[in-house]
Amino acid sequence: MTQIFTQTVFVGILISAIRLATPYLFAAIGEAFAQTSGVVNLGVDGIMLVGAFAAFYVTLTTGNVWLGVLAAAVAGLLMGLLMSFISVTLKAEQGISGIGLYMFGLGLSSLLFKVLVGAVKTVEGFQPIKLPLLGDIPIVGEIFFQHSLPVYAAFLLVPLAWLFLDKTTWGLKIKSVGQNPAAADSLGVNVDQVRYFSVCVGAVLAGLAGASLSTALVNLFQENLTAGLGFIAVALVYFGGWRPFGILAGALLFSTVNAFQLWMQVLGVKLPSDVAIMLPYLLTIAALVAATNRVRQPAALNKPFERGEN
Repeated sequence: MTQIFTQTVFVGILISAIRLATPYLFAAIGEAFAQTSGVVNLGVDGIMLVGAFAAFYVTLTTGNVWLGVLAAAVAGLLMGLLMSFISVTLKAEQGISGIGLYMFGLGLSSLLFKVLVGAVKTVEGFQPIKLPLLGDIPIVGEIFFQHSLPVYAAFLLVPLAWLFLDKTTWGLKIKSVGQNPAAADSLGVNVDQVRYFSVCVGAVLAGLAGASLSTALVNLFQENLTAGLGFIAVALVYFGGWRPFGILAGALLFSTVNAFQLWMQVLGVKLPSDVAIMLPYLLTIAALVAATNRVRQPAALNKPFERGEN
């Protein structure tokens, strides 16, 4: 047990936590866009799976990881358009639509994997890049500045999302549509257009979250690769109070717990593996309970907009 309390293990857990936060950040920030506009997309996990497979397969067949990332973004966009059409245009119940999208993504990615690949293979994805000067700082450089490009991009996404949502006209439109779509409509804001945009941005980021898994973290694809990570991303939006920096804090908390349980298994600590794997999901439940009474969600969340209704 004393082997846990060493600098090597502590640094290793932090490095793993930074890496593992990547898909959480992409997916949760994307879901925050959708929910801020009033649309709950529970299909995030399915979109991640389709994005992960698209990135993996294109990288496997072309050898170009950037084409794989592009494929993941396109796959995410198509899934986002499908979700938008169902929930915004057809005004179907968003929760059921999202679960349907998740099941579609799970089934589609599994089918394509079996037909086009057939067995678990690896690809040469993104490699760690040591940032000049910063990467040479003892301990700190090793923890923060020796990661792959998707990791840096995920953390850069946080301030960019904050700037967009809080400091731009489009960001204010997204917030107004999520709070009071009737009032926004009366001021000339196209509610459906804004929601389409927000859901599709979220879906593209979910696709990139999947790509970060299959081309940067594990460099392979297998059925149900995400293992429910997309649902944790949805919970992070609530945990973070629909704020990018709050989501960042939650993502780091979840990824640290996940990294800790992985290291416990590596070190052979006498902790049942099933219990260790359950830790992030138990934290998800606790986070949702805590967030319920702590923050106020967008007033029009999960409410279809009908022009002329208050």
